[in-house]
Amino acid sequence: MSIRLLSRSDDKRNGMQVRVLPADLQSQHISWVSFFMGYFLYILQSKYFDHYYIGQSENPERRLEFHNSLEKGYTSRYRPWELVYKKECKTRVEAIHLEKLVKGWKSKKKNWKN
Repeated sequence: MSIRLLSRSDDKRNGMQVRVLPADLQSQHISWVSFFMGYFLYILQSKYFDHYYIGQSENPERRLEFHNSLEKGYTSRYRPWELVYKKECKTRVEAIHLEKLVKGWKSKKKNWKN
């Protein structure tokens, strides 16, 4: 990304405004398709405990890294986690709906390998 600083004399704060403008996307090998990715329902399984975590995200792999390193709370107690299932949804609303549906299943042992 390129950064361009634009000064504005009518800005009442410090007379300076910062705008970040994207550089030529072709030169960075970034396609516009990556900006329109869907959301995913994802399921993590603890490698050493019989626990699962169900969530939704735009990037399940990044969330997996987060759950295995930074996050405090439920998932930190059962590390390390592995991604055992992900399903792409067209919208976040659809992903949230699927997340609630799966979390509502009463079965303690779930089989997501199909």
